[in-house]
Amino acid sequence: MKGFIEGRSRAQSTLFPERFDDYIGEDGGVRVIDVFVDGLDISGLGFTTEPNDTDRPAYHPATMLKIYVYGYLNRIHSSRRLEREAGHNVESM
Repeated sequence: MKGFIEGRSRAQSTLFPERFDDYIGEDGGVRVIDVFVDGLDISGLGFTTEPNDTDRPAYHPATMLKIYVYGYLNRIHSSRRLEREAGHNVESM
């Protein structure tokens, strides 16, 4: 889908010797969420986006759905708490 902010490939190397994919175990729950959402026909689910006042493109609906499902499965109902947890997990890498 065009017109959305696309995430980086998790297989891509970074400035660090490890890859992002190396931080997640083979049996990590986020891998299940990733495969599940990637297997969905997102365009058929009726997601719509409207550009905001800054004309910055929206995040891809699949990315947002992955974050929502992760929060739901981990009982994180607050978007602010989900943001803090995501930031905490990135910092601990």
